[in-house]
Amino acid sequence: MIFVAVGGIAFATGPVDPTAVKNEDGKYLDKEGNPTYKISADGIVDWYTYSGFRRYHSDCHVCHGPDGMGSTYAPALKDSLKTMSYGDFLNVVASGRKNVSTASENVMPAFGDHPNVACYMDDLYIYLRARANDALGRGRPAKREEKPEAYIAAENACMGKH
Repeated sequence: MIFVAVGGIAFATGPVDPTAVKNEDGKYLDKEGNPTYKISADGIVDWYTYSGFRRYHSDCHVCHGPDGMGSTYAPALKDSLKTMSYGDFLNVVASGRKNVSTASENVMPAFGDHPNVACYMDDLYIYLRARANDALGRGRPAKREEKPEAYIAAENACMGKH
């Protein structure tokens, strides 16, 4: 089972300014300490945004549509992240969600024990946050920063590699 460590991170109750004010080993954070994107004027995206695109299109787009645009099966995460906090995002992805009405029953499965999702929740959040704030267009980012050493170490630890 995989657990998401969130110690030391301040969770906002709703969306906050996504502007990156701090860089910790290649991961950008907003003023509240939540992970965020950094896209330079020449279109270079941070590694987490790029990785988030890749992970999203590996595991999430099947239900939620390409580029977070939604589908007839599941909502547009591009829109959901406009009002969803970082903490709520982590909770829904890890634990899942069930919405039942008289017309339909929608179930988001829990991915908290799925390493290809759980190990990359920040990446997914950052990518979708960039899409929600119209900072990143559709499709694979053309230019990216290099993968940070701290990212490699965290990824290896999460995936059980030594």
